Amino acid sequence: MKPKHWFVFILLGVVWSASFLWIKIAVQEVGPFTLVGLRVVFGALTGILATIFLRTPWPRDRATWITYSILGVTSVAIPFVLISWGEKTIDSAVASILNASVPLFTIILAHYTLRDDRMTAQKILGLLVGFGGVVVLLSKDLQPDGHNSILGQAAVIIASLFYAGSTVFARAKTEHVPGLVRGAAPLLTASVVMWAIIPVVEKPVHLPSLPITWVALVWLGVLGSSLALILWYYLLHEIGPTRTTLVSYIFPLGGVILGVVFLREELTWQLFLGALLILASIVVVNWNPRK
Repeated sequence: MKPKHWFVFILLGVVWSASFLWIKIAVQEVGPFTLVGLRVVFGALTGILATIFLRTPWPRDRATWITYSILGVTSVAIPFVLISWGEKTIDSAVASILNASVPLFTIILAHYTLRDDRMTAQKILGLLVGFGGVVVLLSKDLQPDGHNSILGQAAVIIASLFYAGSTVFARAKTEHVPGLVRGAAPLLTASVVMWAIIPVVEKPVHLPSLPITWVALVWLGVLGSSLALILWYYLLHEIGPTRTTLVSYIFPLGGVILGVVFLREELTWQLFLGALLILASIVVVNWNPRK
């Protein structure tokens, strides 16, 4: 990757690192569907304002909007709801580990559907090393206390499958779309879908009353959705699906580091070894001695 790609990759990892924590906070007061509905509305509004400010043209052809209608459901609405629902019964650390399966699913799907992102021994080794690093990093938070339900874990795994499939599909179908619109369009279509079903699945609709919940929702919408998806799609079309999804290994690493820095949590050997394995995996996947 070029220096600009590394910058965006790290920025995306930092932005998304706290997402599981904010979801855990918000879902204590509002249902998962309302949470996602408000999150995607904030994200869509942010993206639309950005395109207006920068005068970015929106696509007008039917085929592109059909693509983004699909992506709004498969890459935003469904996985966001599944993760939010899952975190009602599982810890954020467990959700982070399960979400780190996205690159493993992506490399398989990309190998059989894309010509420029083939499976290699080097990539497989790097992905497995990184996944091992995530498990080591969060192992101290995994307690066999029965708090993490099977259904909650299954929901996050299914969400990871949707992320992987949507990433490969988007790489094949959205290359012609301007960068800002790539991030805003699926949030816009997801907003329409979510608010069409929220009155049906969560009656009565309960809006948050706690300030911290609104902070969580705004953060998740503006940064964790709008900015993050713009960065995600940029990387997707620059470095390919497998390398882009490696950023999911950064999420738990960033969360643990933030806990050490701001919450004065304990420095452990799991942090050092897990971080080392995660960084090693990113280097291995991107290593190209011929360049």
